[in-house]
Amino acid sequence: MRETAQPAEPLNTGPRRWIIVGNGMSGHRLLNTLRTRCRLDVQITLIGEERAAAYNRVLLSPWLAGEIARPALDLEIAETRGNVSVSERLGQRVTAIDRAAREVTLETGERLAYDRLILATGSHPAMPRIPGIELGNVGAFRTLDDADWLAAQPPGRKAIVVGGGLLGLEAAEGLRRRGLEVTLLQRSERLMNRQLDRTAADWLAQALAQRGLTLLTGVTLARCEGDAVGNVCAVTLADGRRLAADCVVIAAGIEAHSELGRRAGLDVARGIRVDAHLTTSDPRIHALGECCEFEGATVGLVEPIWQQVEVLAAHLCADAPGQATTPGYERHDCATRLKVAGISLYAFGPAEAEDAATEVLTYADAEHGDYRRLLLRDSRLIGALLYGDTAAGPALFALAQAGTPLSLCREALLFGPRDIERHLATEAQPTQEEAA
Repeated sequence: MRETAQPAEPLNTGPRRWIIVGNGMSGHRLLNTLRTRCRLDVQITLIGEERAAAYNRVLLSPWLAGEIARPALDLEIAETRGNVSVSERLGQRVTAIDRAAREVTLETGERLAYDRLILATGSHPAMPRIPGIELGNVGAFRTLDDADWLAAQPPGRKAIVVGGGLLGLEAAEGLRRRGLEVTLLQRSERLMNRQLDRTAADWLAQALAQRGLTLLTGVTLARCEGDAVGNVCAVTLADGRRLAADCVVIAAGIEAHSELGRRAGLDVARGIRVDAHLTTSDPRIHALGECCEFEGATVGLVEPIWQQVEVLAAHLCADAPGQATTPGYERHDCATRLKVAGISLYAFGPAEAEDAATEVLTYADAEHGDYRRLLLRDSRLIGALLYGDTAAGPALFALAQAGTPLSLCREALLFGPRDIERHLATEAQPTQEEAA
């Protein structure tokens, strides 16, 4: 990993001026962390393109489904300590970064100076480039405005949801529970193909179909057709089929929202490239969360983004001459906890056996909807998928992270942590000859 040169001290003689661009979950988390931990004299300006105060994007699906009330989305604001002052500019967009002058320009034309700039611009939906994508009642499911739009769809209307990943399934189930007739389109031959194998995907598809969702896999959206007033009225698939539609929801992946950094001349690939301290190719500018790229990878899960927040907050708060270098961010494997339409899933590691050297252990109880599939290599756990009963997930993930040899307890792996612990404890006990 390249080293980032330490910037000189700020040119202004007053408080340090830090600007955070983005009021999503990562920007809000960083701001809260700085409010409570920073002991420097700092003026922080947070700029958010959305007019709403920071909210929990993960909970949009339960809100759409009617499981929680709107106030449950709001994120708490930490009490400010020390010499940190905060001002917020919501409903405003940064259009340019002048790196030489250390200023950002808002769409109003106003220019704000900074000593440190943090880009937490997140990601945006990957929209297919097809005819009709600009029609009315065609949109994504990413923001509070998107959720409001979908919540306003009258019962009985026909909805097409494009994307069989977690977000698409949650959108489809939320609309179904609001009384819409929902058809879900998935390009892959199975749902959630990045997390589930064929068995688990089939079980999930059967459960959703029984609830009233129509699922079409192995299909591709080719075009959206409009009515006389410019709203979508139908979609056409690549195989020629035509489906009536009153609204179309695109939930087919995300892309890093890195264009602001690209226009400023920062090093950008899939996302804005950063080093282990979340510093970009400009030592005065940092990037955080879904918009950044570290060691060739972007992140979309909460856990690694929270780790990034901890690293960046420590690095910013140590901004003083002679201060020791703070610990850097490291990539780690993450387990994924999912809840799709009331069905619990827990997964980590590869979705499928990658070669003949990978051993596969499975347990399936179709009557109770309980499925477990474990992947081992050289007697060590490298991946797991739990469908239904996910209680053993964290213990299995810990075994995988530790690289624990499991040859003598492999048969117990499918039946929970207690059996595993008992076998491992037995292995650790010395024999009579060893004790002697």
